[in-house]
Amino acid sequence: MRTLAVATALILTLSASPASAATTPYLPRPTGHSPVGVTSLSLKDTSRPDPWVPAVPYRELIVSVFYPATSADGPKKQYMTPLESKLNLERQNVPDLPLDVFSTVRTNAVVDAKPAGRWHSLPLVVLSPGWTQPRATLTALAEDLASRGYAVAAIDHTYENRATTFPDGHVTGCAACDVDDQPGFWEKFAQVRTKDTSFVLDSLLSSKWGALIDPHRIGMTGHSAGGAITTQAMLADPRIRAGADLDGSIHVPIPASGLSRPFMFVGSMDNYTPGAPGPYDDWETDWTHLTGWKRWLMVSGTVHASFTDLGVLADQLGVDLGDSIDPYRALTITRTYVSAFFDLHLRCRPQPLLSAPSPAYPEVTFIG
Repeated sequence: MRTLAVATALILTLSASPASAATTPYLPRPTGHSPVGVTSLSLKDTSRPDPWVPAVPYRELIVSVFYPATSADGPKKQYMTPLESKLNLERQNVPDLPLDVFSTVRTNAVVDAKPAGRWHSLPLVVLSPGWTQPRATLTALAEDLASRGYAVAAIDHTYENRATTFPDGHVTGCAACDVDDQPGFWEKFAQVRTKDTSFVLDSLLSSKWGALIDPHRIGMTGHSAGGAITTQAMLADPRIRAGADLDGSIHVPIPASGLSRPFMFVGSMDNYTPGAPGPYDDWETDWTHLTGWKRWLMVSGTVHASFTDLGVLADQLGVDLGDSIDPYRALTITRTYVSAFFDLHLRCRPQPLLSAPSPAYPEVTFIG
């Protein structure tokens, strides 16, 4: 299923090259014109107890806000802490791969850099990661969108991933993993993430960031389960004008009343046969309930992790995910089509790339 953890793909590998494992991994540079800044926000929703650990009388979230900055000078964001890296990798048992390796990943965003942008000038894109995955796995997409003039809010959904580190030093694990086999889990999961998303929007728009963000130009995307719940977040919060699902299985379908705002699916062509039973049956069902602008794109040679940072990082570390596309090419395609989607629907800029197949991207097939 496409909602499995991104790092689960590592289980399929037999080894990591010792030489590659000794290499310092890095995220490719953003493709936009602006330097990128990033800050981490600790947000506490006191209106509800934590849904996964009810003994905690509030819902506490960590959000990374990426944005166009005035300078590229300064310390870069740490990708993960050594403990976060360890807790995300220790289950995979990949030989020769140091458990702290994700703490060494070189990123491009400058911590607490001075923001660039005029009053209410920045469209906002919310990013939601896959089930059990940290927000870090969407950093390359976040940096790229910010370099193109977007504010980006990447959410860590507490107790739904292997490790979330808070400013006071405490680290939460995956309490929700203990109940993910129970009836109604995915419905609850969708409700939790939907409430998380609306709370983050409320918090950002009522903070100093609200002075930079245009509240009328908000979009959302995510990978795997984080992409799949985007439709539910849009149905619950009309502020989200456009959304995209990056290879996420739909456990909670769009109701028959439909969703009329723009939406895009992006998935793996190698796992899809049009009209035949398969892993994208849920997309075919939801497709009929998307009543506004919509697009369905499939990318040849990709695997589930290709739409996250894990594609390029695995390649650098000598870990075989089973993809046949160059992982840097997969990242370029993801960045290009996601940014084109939001440029069209949040900035009203014509995007011929989304109108028909492009000879520049022969790997991309238009399903609809």
